[in-house]
Amino acid sequence: MKKIFIQCLFMVMVLVTTCMAQVQRKAVLHSKTPESCVRVQDGAFHSAAIDREMKYRVLLPCFYQSSSGRFPVLYLLHGLHGNYLNWDTRTNLERYALRYALIVVMPDAGDSWYTNSATDPKDKFEDYIAKDLMAEIDGKFRTLRDRQSRAIAGLSMGGYGALKIALRYRGDFAFAGSLSGALNAPQELGDKRPEFRDQLLKVFGPPGSTVRADNNLFSLLQSTNTKDALYFYLACGSGDDLLRVNRDFAAQLSSRNAAYEYHETEGGHGWDYWDRSLPDLLQAAARVLSHHHGGNSE
Repeated sequence: MKKIFIQCLFMVMVLVTTCMAQVQRKAVLHSKTPESCVRVQDGAFHSAAIDREMKYRVLLPCFYQSSSGRFPVLYLLHGLHGNYLNWDTRTNLERYALRYALIVVMPDAGDSWYTNSATDPKDKFEDYIAKDLMAEIDGKFRTLRDRQSRAIAGLSMGGYGALKIALRYRGDFAFAGSLSGALNAPQELGDKRPEFRDQLLKVFGPPGSTVRADNNLFSLLQSTNTKDALYFYLACGSGDDLLRVNRDFAAQLSSRNAAYEYHETEGGHGWDYWDRSLPDLLQAAARVLSHHHGGNSE
């Protein structure tokens, strides 16, 4: 009897050990979250447009290294007083982007308003983004290089820059996104926000200047053929001082029968709002890009 009991106990211990081993194996497999294979790379290159070295950060898809394929690109532009690290360090971008087969590029642009300066011939920051940076990224990474595979978006100053560059170079982008965009930068923003006035004067020149007129988003949209395959994404917090101009731009998109979506949710002009809004922006960009390719990038 004692021998049978010992044999039974031994069998139970073997079963328990085996089950525990299987559970531990499953735990190890599931602990290898996709985040462990997200690849972040920093780069720098000499921009001919502004004759200086510029930095950028790139977030590659999880399976970029194990694949020989090419990928669509999302350019994410930072805001005033920001830099190329902001999107990656101040939001959960790396986690949000795991679902998508997108190369995300975050360039540095100082307080340039992504504009060719009215007062400094060396500060051609629009050309730096739209020409030099895109050539740099296409040359170093396995990108899809047609307009249906490119998106551009940004926050605040970067929202203005993204919409402006997409409108100016509408043959290069399928998607243009803005979170809390300072869409009235060349117009009355300096009057409403005196702390920005000096930099705005440096970039756009005095009121009534040709540069202000040429960089007016509303004028650019008015002269654009909205039948072009450019999709607009706008979002702004209900407590943001820039809410009115975002509503006005959305209204013009509607009157022009443009393809767009506009989101107005609770929040102000800050990183809490931008982090909360980023997943929907990424989803919209991925949806537009995958739709053009007839596939699914999620």
